Amino acid sequence: MVSHPFAPIVFKNTEILILGSFPSKISIKNNFYYSNPRNQFWKIMSSVTNYPINNKDQMIWLLKESKIGLWDMISSCNSENSLDSSIEDEEVNDIELLLSSYPTIKTVAFTGRKSELLFDMHFSHLDISKVYIPSPSPAYAKMTLANKIEKYKELLI
Repeated sequence: MVSHPFAPIVFKNTEILILGSFPSKISIKNNFYYSNPRNQFWKIMSSVTNYPINNKDQMIWLLKESKIGLWDMISSCNSENSLDSSIEDEEVNDIELLLSSYPTIKTVAFTGRKSELLFDMHFSHLDISKVYIPSPSPAYAKMTLANKIEKYKELLI
């Protein structure tokens, strides 16, 4: 079993919580969300907000200024690689507790179908707006980077 190594990134004014499934091995090694250089998350967010993302501090500032938080659905799991399809025996984070601790969060956004499915399985009773945003993973090649940026703008801003 691998445990999730990061705390959620949330602020007192967070309005949207973006939920992934579980960090990639590269993100775990780099000790930060979406830090695989091939992952498009920070490129997308920088384009959507027009904020720079040259280092971790700027990434956190971008989230704070945009009233966006980050976390993952899975607290621990068995996984052979970074693909959602390889995740087994997952245990979920206490999303309900986080949401009750941050009542300004009005929307949860999912960066993958796995995170959306797990949320619906465990937290469908919560009265909160939900939205699916395209996966920023390079493995999700059905959309171009430009298309993903447009979808994020439409759904998050």
